[in-house]
Amino acid sequence: MTMSDPIADMLTRIRNANVSKHDTVDVPASKMKIAIADILVDEGYIKKYDLTDDEHGFKNIHITLKYGKDKSERIISGLKKISKPGLRIYAGKENLPKVLGGLGIAILSTNQGIITDKKARELGVGGEVLAFIW
Repeated sequence: MTMSDPIADMLTRIRNANVSKHDTVDVPASKMKIAIADILVDEGYIKKYDLTDDEHGFKNIHITLKYGKDKSERIISGLKKISKPGLRIYAGKENLPKVLGGLGIAILSTNQGIITDKKARELGVGGEVLAFIW
């Protein structure tokens, strides 16, 4: 069965693993998901990720989640998918979203690739708003 929104599936898997205080989570791999995982590592929301093969030969992203001093302190307090298959949300360069007044990040799909809202402001580009993370 094909998935209608694989990015939402990735974010939901990360959210569920984070709430359940798991150390790692596996997500089916794609170029866009790897780009999102890169952003999450660069912004400090997850420790690292590795590409692995499952028993059927498909690639997976093995994500290691990050917590505070003990596991009761979560680094990711929220993930929200913004643009959905039935309703795409776009933002121009002049009205890029700010998540919690700049405390979180917005992930955008632009003609420059998958980037954060801060990077989009630097480059002066807009695009499709994929998700908010705080």
